[in-house]
Amino acid sequence: MNNIKIFDTTLRDGLQTPSINISDKNWVKLGVLLDKLGVDIIEAGFPISSTKSFNNMRKISKKIKNSIICGLSRHEMKDINAVNEALIFAKKRRLHLFIPTSNIHLKYKLECNYNDVKTKIVKSLKYAQNFFSDIEWSSEDATRSDKKFLADCLSLAVENGAKTINIADTVGYIYPNDLEELINYLKINVNNFSKVNFSVHCHNDLGMATMNSLKAIENGANQVECTLNGIGERAGNASLQEIVMNLKIRSKKFKKKTNIKFKNLFKTSIFLSKAVGLEIGKTDPIIGENAFTHESGIHQHGIIKNKKTYEIITPELIGRKSGVLTLGVNSGMHGLKYHLKKNKIKIKNLSKFYKYFKKRSANLKVVDKFMLFKISNEFKSKII
Repeated sequence: MNNIKIFDTTLRDGLQTPSINISDKNWVKLGVLLDKLGVDIIEAGFPISSTKSFNNMRKISKKIKNSIICGLSRHEMKDINAVNEALIFAKKRRLHLFIPTSNIHLKYKLECNYNDVKTKIVKSLKYAQNFFSDIEWSSEDATRSDKKFLADCLSLAVENGAKTINIADTVGYIYPNDLEELINYLKINVNNFSKVNFSVHCHNDLGMATMNSLKAIENGANQVECTLNGIGERAGNASLQEIVMNLKIRSKKFKKKTNIKFKNLFKTSIFLSKAVGLEIGKTDPIIGENAFTHESGIHQHGIIKNKKTYEIITPELIGRKSGVLTLGVNSGMHGLKYHLKKNKIKIKNLSKFYKYFKKRSANLKVVDKFMLFKISNEFKSKII
């Protein structure tokens, strides 16, 4: 199987999530946890943007043992210098240069033309090579850019020392089939495309970030940029856990693997949630509270017989406890019997009790063990 590099940008793009913050201590601790998770590249910050980012990148650099530590930079010498200084202690380090290539960004944000961008690419990469042997070059808003201009920019980046080229679906605009078409165009029109790593960075504005990342992998990308829990600007980034679990569970389809240590996935996700004060949705895939919870009678019957009937991922794989069979109005006889046995509650007339239980639980969200004892005692007192 071919290896897919996981480029985690939780500590950069992820921390741009509106209305969140993280302490310096947790910033550094999260970096260490990402290293233990098996992330290949950790984008630890954007050092020119704040003293906090700069200082924490330095602290992380001293602690990371395996991952490549990366810093973001515009095509400005002061930005490149800041990354160089922030990563001075890093065992393995990378510079991540980015610039917009779409007409709307060039007109309203950079206020420059195509030639200006090309000049910046060559100048910045030549300067950066004085400090970095591992350079990634990214096109911001690539999926809304003129394809020929985008290909020209990527070719220039490769010619001038970029070891990884990345295209960003910055506003989550592109559809998977269109992304496939774009990648196939770039394969043909970017000089020496096959000699460098190819990466994508997908946002989730239309709910397509994970699908677009997987589509890119299907079409030759060997690196994906993502964040833990999918946090990030606006609707967030491609979710790390969704991407790696798709590759794991659908391994026969993708024939790709990652270096992720799945046992550490859940605890790292929970740490992030608490560190930034952003709750995980109950129905979020893989990490949500309900991801391995079953209430429907039909589902519970299947789970009791064989967990594979309704669990394509074992919770233990990602470091979670076994799945939960909740008790409620949707539970069937098998689920009720399971909970009665688990709590050592003996009922003589089970069929009558089942009807009574369904009536009593009609307006309850969930029946915990204390409520189950109460309902069973009520039933026993009524039939005596």
